[in-house]
Amino acid sequence: MARRVFFSFHFENDVMRAAQVRNSNVITSGGVDANGFIDAAQWESIKRSSDQAIKNWINEQLKNTSVTVVLIGSQTVDPISGQVRPWIKYEIDRSIDSGNGLVGVRIHNAPDPR
Repeated sequence: MARRVFFSFHFENDVMRAAQVRNSNVITSGGVDANGFIDAAQWESIKRSSDQAIKNWINEQLKNTSVTVVLIGSQTVDPISGQVRPWIKYEIDRSIDSGNGLVGVRIHNAPDPR
């Protein structure tokens, strides 16, 4: 049975690297869809909304998923505070609450086409 996967990543820093993962054959076989991937225009609209609107979007994307893949870039943990970025932490916490499996994939050395 195919797993539905939610991808968590620091959008501003890692969107291009995340797209490389999304577009690779590693995750496209077996009917895995690409929850957690949004285009830049949609994200800009969402992030200008309230915190509750962002939470609602994340919660909706996590519905019917069984695995959360955290794509770990060089700034997934804030270099100043040492804390996981707040929205990534929220996604991880909601994933745990939902019983999703968690997988971390380091992408910080993947080439950024920009």
